[in-house]
Amino acid sequence: MPQQAKADHRTAQTTQRSLKPGSPEKAPNIVIVGGGVAGLALATRLGDTLGRRGRARVTLIDRSWFHVWKPMLHTFAAGTWNIYQQQVHYLAHARVHHFEYVPGQVDAIDRTARHIRLAPLSAGTEILAQGRDVDYDVLVLAFGSRANDFDTPGVAEHCQFIDSQDQAENFNTRLRAQVVRSLAERGQIDIGIVGGGATGVELAAELSRMVELASSYGGADIRHRLRVTLLESGPRILGAFPEKVSTSVISELRNLGVDVRTGVKVVSASPGGYLLEGGQSVPAALKVWAAGIRASSNFDQSGLELNRAGQIVVGPDLMARGDQCIFALGDCATFLPEGGERPLPASAQVASQQAMHLIRHLPAFLKKGTPVPPFRFQDFGALVALSQYNAFGTLGRFGFFKGGFIKGRFAQLSHAVLYRRHQLSLHGPFRAALLWVAERINALVQPRIRMS
Repeated sequence: MPQQAKADHRTAQTTQRSLKPGSPEKAPNIVIVGGGVAGLALATRLGDTLGRRGRARVTLIDRSWFHVWKPMLHTFAAGTWNIYQQQVHYLAHARVHHFEYVPGQVDAIDRTARHIRLAPLSAGTEILAQGRDVDYDVLVLAFGSRANDFDTPGVAEHCQFIDSQDQAENFNTRLRAQVVRSLAERGQIDIGIVGGGATGVELAAELSRMVELASSYGGADIRHRLRVTLLESGPRILGAFPEKVSTSVISELRNLGVDVRTGVKVVSASPGGYLLEGGQSVPAALKVWAAGIRASSNFDQSGLELNRAGQIVVGPDLMARGDQCIFALGDCATFLPEGGERPLPASAQVASQQAMHLIRHLPAFLKKGTPVPPFRFQDFGALVALSQYNAFGTLGRFGFFKGGFIKGRFAQLSHAVLYRRHQLSLHGPFRAALLWVAERINALVQPRIRMS
């Protein structure tokens, strides 16, 4: 046996023995922090396979009571999708899938004692639960990411973020107020979006769709009163996509009336808009910051290795460097594949595949101490949808049409399938089909946009 393999085997055996202190019948505690794409899928499947049979105690911790698919947040912010119909209630989902849901936010990790400290749980000024400790044998961190304001002056005070359900709902409330004001006073609706990634681009198109639909309800054409400005500091929008996708999306956005500006740097934000480097100002009553990426929780004191964005550095087995019981998945983690030029992107595709990797291999790690094999990412392509107008993307780097460019109806259907696959992984075929039927029925009897 090679020397490295022997070392890995000894480490795995040591880890496995330490997972079950005391009686060998004691079921290990698997604690998952974060109920996003990766975290909820992992809790669901491990609950069904291990929790149901008593082979492990699976606990999911999240600060929210509900799960929503993060790539859809821009539609909730624009009010073009029913957020209440799409959300998954953690408590009810946990009961069906044999895991425990604990509401809370992690304050600290004690790696020596193997427990995490939860902050006090409050509702407004009322303390619902004091800070408490949760023990773990295996800890999986999947708490996601948020936009990075890079400490730009005025951004935290004056800009909206769309990184969670609460933030999306807050933006939608302010957006509807702007629409009502425009209907009453015939004024402009000025919206400035910083960040030309998928979130900023898709939000710009969704806002156009929302105002278009609002015009049909209000009896007045406010479509031409919407002024959306998209600001990107890089040389082009959608920098992670091939240039052909970026060029096509810019053309489509400009046809919708979106003012796309690249190569511009925002130096500050104020109640009236943005100030750009060079002194030019961009007026905006509603300001959205969708640029950059940063881990959504701060674990600087945990002793874990972090990058400059606060993401946890993991190895090929998705285990945090320097620890034998902590894994990290999705946007909160950073992993540079062997031979790769840059870390894997923070995307739902990466998070889902990493969750499936642990779902397959964590049971053997717990039972026998078998090391988790190296994770290998399969690029199935990338898609960006401009509401109901159009969609663009590329196919994965395999198959007959390797890396091919797609657009139009096929790209839109492909984008829609991603969400249906997510529902399928959480609910199974029967319930996922019922949810789809309920959506179609609801679309026949409810307004197409959020009215109140």
